[in-house]
Amino acid sequence: MTASPRTFSLASRGSELAKIQTYIVRDALVAQNPSTTFAMEFMSTGGDKNQSQALYLLGGKALWTKELEVALREGTVDMLVHSFKDVPTELPEGCDIAGVLQREDPVDALVVRKGKEWKSLEELPDGSVVGTSSVRRVAQLKRRFPKLVFQDVRGNLNTRIAKLDADDGPYAALILAKAGLVRLGWGARVTADLGPPTLFHAVSQGALAIEIRTDDAAARALCERLTHWPTDWSCRAERACLRVLEGGCSVPVGVHTDLRVVEGAGKNGELTISGCVTSLDGAKHVEHTIVREVRSLAEAEEVGRNLARVLIGTGAREILDEITQDRERKIAQSKAEESNSTAAT
Repeated sequence: MTASPRTFSLASRGSELAKIQTYIVRDALVAQNPSTTFAMEFMSTGGDKNQSQALYLLGGKALWTKELEVALREGTVDMLVHSFKDVPTELPEGCDIAGVLQREDPVDALVVRKGKEWKSLEELPDGSVVGTSSVRRVAQLKRRFPKLVFQDVRGNLNTRIAKLDADDGPYAALILAKAGLVRLGWGARVTADLGPPTLFHAVSQGALAIEIRTDDAAARALCERLTHWPTDWSCRAERACLRVLEGGCSVPVGVHTDLRVVEGAGKNGELTISGCVTSLDGAKHVEHTIVREVRSLAEAEEVGRNLARVLIGTGAREILDEITQDRERKIAQSKAEESNSTAAT
């Protein structure tokens, strides 16, 4: 008796952006494997359920992946589609990133309130409120724009844009990942790209990753055929740097990477990777760049680790320790306030 063909189940978060990204991966898989069936499933994660508290106080990147990885490990689904920047640098045992699609532009973008003529952060009036949920962005931008006010803004992208444009809203502008804006059809709202030296982007920003069970050879083969190796090597170098720094989703570690492929030499290229760590008030900033020829994924990751070691040796460790202490203090304060509020009722 002939076994029935296997259906591969893809899963992701239930936000509109996550769904679009899953469709992108599904369509790429179908294009390469037209006789294979791919199903999709969407679910909520801890990060989706808590839309009120600042990300800085909510913990690491597992906030966006834990529930999905439970379903993957239990065999309920076969592939997880992630924004690679949301994936922890250490995966649960039995899970592996098997596919990385070609990266969208990883820069952050300035989006100003509808109807305003401002074209850059420099043009915003002193005291203007700029919305972002990223301490990485706030820390770096405070260095260059001390007269602007940075305020947390949560919600999916459509919600954030609505808050920006609301007549009674406080925001003059938002800082958002350009890749998400483009994928959601909001590219026309981009006022300006914010790249280095103004703003170094998040690790793996702009890339989509596919997570599988480590022992699923069939899923791995499908994912590997989709992988864009220059993106994979660049993102893995960035992640290796972050892993050494022990930075999480809400730690102000910024990067910028360029892999210049050597034509006709197989998998070979010149990797330029820059990284920075900035204190929450913008007063302390450590930055370094490494340029190396790399001939393998392992060599690219080693360059990332070396970058982290240089940053640590030039002041990053002290900055990260201060940030950890600040977060712990604010978490304790938040819990105390919540406890007092509960007791009062």
